[in-house]
Amino acid sequence: MSGLRVSSFFLGDSSAVNFSIVLDAIDKETGNLQVPNCSGSERAGDWDLSVAPGVGASKVTVTFTRNLQLCLPNATNCCTTPLCVEETLQVLACSGSVVLAHLLIQAEIYANSSFMGNVSENASVIPNQAFQPLGSCPCDLTDGACDVRCCCDPECTPDLKELFKGSCFTGVFGGDVNPPFDQLCSTQTTEYTPDWFPFLCVQSSLNNTPFLGYFYDGSISAPGVPPFKIPVETSPGKLFTGYRPGDPIMTEDDEYFTIPQQSLVGQCVGNAPVAYLLDFDVKCLAELASYKEGLPHDVRINSGTGEFIQQNVIYRTITDMGKFVTRSEDLPSAGVSCQNVTFAEHYAFFWEDDNIEGVNVTVLLGSLCDGEILTQRFTAEFVSLKSDNAADMSDNPGYQVGNPVRAANMNASDTAGSLKMWQPAGRGLCAEAARTAVVFGVDSFSGCVLEVGIHEDCSLLRANVTAKLNSLIEATHVGKRSNSNSSDLNDWVEIIRLDPSNPSMSASPGDLTGICPDIPANLNIRIISAVVGAVQGVPREEILAVQISYSTVIWQFQCGLTCGNTASLLPITASVQFIQVPAQPPAPMTRFQINYTEFDCDRNDVCWQQLFYPLTQFYTGEPYSRRLAAGLALAFLAVLAAVLGTPCFSEVWENFSV
Repeated sequence: MSGLRVSSFFLGDSSAVNFSIVLDAIDKETGNLQVPNCSGSERAGDWDLSVAPGVGASKVTVTFTRNLQLCLPNATNCCTTPLCVEETLQVLACSGSVVLAHLLIQAEIYANSSFMGNVSENASVIPNQAFQPLGSCPCDLTDGACDVRCCCDPECTPDLKELFKGSCFTGVFGGDVNPPFDQLCSTQTTEYTPDWFPFLCVQSSLNNTPFLGYFYDGSISAPGVPPFKIPVETSPGKLFTGYRPGDPIMTEDDEYFTIPQQSLVGQCVGNAPVAYLLDFDVKCLAELASYKEGLPHDVRINSGTGEFIQQNVIYRTITDMGKFVTRSEDLPSAGVSCQNVTFAEHYAFFWEDDNIEGVNVTVLLGSLCDGEILTQRFTAEFVSLKSDNAADMSDNPGYQVGNPVRAANMNASDTAGSLKMWQPAGRGLCAEAARTAVVFGVDSFSGCVLEVGIHEDCSLLRANVTAKLNSLIEATHVGKRSNSNSSDLNDWVEIIRLDPSNPSMSASPGDLTGICPDIPANLNIRIISAVVGAVQGVPREEILAVQISYSTVIWQFQCGLTCGNTASLLPITASVQFIQVPAQPPAPMTRFQINYTEFDCDRNDVCWQQLFYPLTQFYTGEPYSRRLAAGLALAFLAVLAAVLGTPCFSEVWENFSV
């Protein structure tokens, strides 16, 4: 806990649940946790318990109510020692006499360190550094010893100064803390002397010198900004204005709250910021040699109103590690170093309106040894505390970057469909690969490998590969919006399928073994979207069309010097590409633009239409009035030059001269 209040959440219906608080939860003699007793109340000693019910979760808050000032003579209701409170509490959630859940709190609260007594007036007076140098010998850095080349050091005897008298420090560092400056009229120097010197020199005493500025204790700005640290907009009376969908979540130190996530190239990034209201579920591969811990769980999160929330962390131990760890076949069973690492982290963000009300974290721990490959899983889920329990996390019906693409199978009684990509692990075999949903706005590329024998039938191989690829797309339609109604066909777009062509007889290799042409090994998914509006300044994007096609390859069995009874690997891939088009088609080109391309400024280096570009409305570098005045002045000079260059003007000038 931090401060005088700590909060947690009780998941589930709390209408028939009684909450109570118990002091001295640990037996002082045995050190064991006492048996929970549901006969407690919501107040115990100096602690109060309050519950704020919600839909699916209730907020439980424990508050310390005693005064934290240090005791003055003959005072009561105060702290006698700096460590004011050191207690162990237990919060119980009971249904009758049955304990449903319990929370253990270790409280260490120190007294308020603000001084309330009398202050002595005897203090050392330090001269103002803006008017008097603080220290007459800056190079005197060692107490009780002579600093070499520091001739103003009082610890240096005359014999020692003889050793370096020709190499003494000069300037302010060497003790000349008040030298004559160049602007002084009495300074007899010719170096860097302006032409107006000494007509405009300074006549002043050395007590008023710019060298005193070297000791001025003014404010110092930081030389740089740490990584992932941005300034937070502040307003009077409110430190933070709340989160909008897609905004990065901030910590107490004004830095991004990060969880490992996948980048656009498929690799995991350990310091990826978490976006508000964007769920994700990623898996990352790691080995013991390259394993790194992420952000510590004691980091407090900005709720959106300037308050800070502590993460509620629950640690569990993995018993079945087969879903996370892939063990090498040649790994020895003894003499291998192991380490306790994080296998998975599940984050649950409880939100309401533009603020975060709480964060629950479930951390799964296990043992990872050398030679083993760990598939870590990181999930983030935003749970709404609103009473309406709306399905959408925002009022924007369109897709946002990171939302799963909705799919449906209109040919089945159960219209629920899926559009997924592979997420291989271990050896990368298709039989072992997991699957992840296609997210909007994120181009992705994934694949896996099939084991194929040398005597594989080409027709069966094509059918097997096609079935593997089609298993990723168990849908006939894709939702235009993230809240498309499954009963309204107008809210969905049909998937355009370009099935792989059947190989012709002429392309068949005959009786050749280990060669199969026209294998549809690549699945291409193209999704066309457009921005059709905005909701509260956030763009509203919809899907206009989805096309699926296949690319074929020629598979050939690969073997060494001899082809024994082994299997070759056939890689099959799937890619997703998002193409954004304008909501309205662009205006068609005119016949003049098509026929007379030499006048098109976009396709020629010389553009005569832009000869008077500064005078057109497209130039916004200067005000129009200034551009017009400059243009008229240039026109006047051009006309004047033309008139003065005529023969008639030359004759008139000669006659006038005579």
